[in-house]
Amino acid sequence: MINGADPFDFASLTVAHDEANAFDAVVPPIVQTSLFTFGSYDEMVAAYRGEIVRPIYTRGLNPTVRAFEEMLAKLEGGEDALGFASGMAAISSTVLSFVEPGDRIVAVRHCYPDAYRLFGTHLKRMKVDVTYVDGRDEEAVAKALPGARLLYLESPTSWVMEAHDVGALAALARRHGVVSVIDNSWASPIFQRPLSLGVDLVLHSASKYLGGHSDVVAGVVTGSKELIGRIRSEAYPYLGGKLSPFDAWLLVRGLRTLPIRMKAHEAAALEIAKRLQALDIVETVCHPALANRLPPGLTGTSGLFSFVFREGVDVKTFADRLQLFKLGVSWGGHESLIVPGEVVLQQKAQPNSAHAFGIHARSVRLHIGLEGTEALWRDLEAAMAAATEN
Repeated sequence: MINGADPFDFASLTVAHDEANAFDAVVPPIVQTSLFTFGSYDEMVAAYRGEIVRPIYTRGLNPTVRAFEEMLAKLEGGEDALGFASGMAAISSTVLSFVEPGDRIVAVRHCYPDAYRLFGTHLKRMKVDVTYVDGRDEEAVAKALPGARLLYLESPTSWVMEAHDVGALAALARRHGVVSVIDNSWASPIFQRPLSLGVDLVLHSASKYLGGHSDVVAGVVTGSKELIGRIRSEAYPYLGGKLSPFDAWLLVRGLRTLPIRMKAHEAAALEIAKRLQALDIVETVCHPALANRLPPGLTGTSGLFSFVFREGVDVKTFADRLQLFKLGVSWGGHESLIVPGEVVLQQKAQPNSAHAFGIHARSVRLHIGLEGTEALWRDLEAAMAAATEN
């Protein structure tokens, strides 16, 4: 059971055939156009007045993009959704729609690095303050919320995978009249549906599991019609981070297999995490399923986790000797990836900020793809053997 529903219910949402498709096509056609024309003056006036809802210009509304938005809203249990050209476009447009100069945001620690940098640069220039808290400490969150405008969540968090009781944090935000937003890219709607837990808005880097094939960069936000309408009117038209029709079509394609892919990523990653945890050369493994239990609302785990080597392991040799795992950023696709923590710590953009993410110099972040558990483990074993040779 996933979030109280049979997994096949989710599958039916992703593979259902829309009988309204042109030519009775199983796959929605791509409406690859920049603009749409009108049959009459009166029709154009009605569209501009908002008396009728119809495409005018693809930066505002496009049928293929709308198909993806509606599909994602159904999966998350939202009333509406907006697609963007990247996850950061979704994050920035959402946050900027709800904060003004002098406001304050409460954010969980170890959030996505570029979200952290957005908060520390552009929002700082706007005189918007950010208070970082341990999301596992509900008392600390409750203490920080009074007077805040926005609660920004990730669960699990980037790199260290700290998982929170999302429902409890959302309830705290609602009690203080604070809008709650969560990045749900890691779990996907298959393993976590934050709207059902009381969160107001759910964000995704759709480049990750929603797309699933590492061939699209996109983002999306879903929630109530009222809140999505605010983003649509206050930031969406002016920041310009519009999802393209072709990328939306790729995302619809990716969503078709999301339930199956997530279960495969989960099974392989958990097995590899357990094997790493048993090794003497590994200090700790950051995977939420290795704790006593998952927090309420998180019903499964994905393919992304990290671990820390003990001293004496040559991380550079380990990374270079891997064959199936490739050195590369992002995650959520079919391929297995590795990012050494030391590389991130050397990033020129705000070099010290990486420490705020909980990144250890001997840490390694893995994304477990779909190549097969045993083949991936043999790859890791060979690389670890090379990295510990004296």
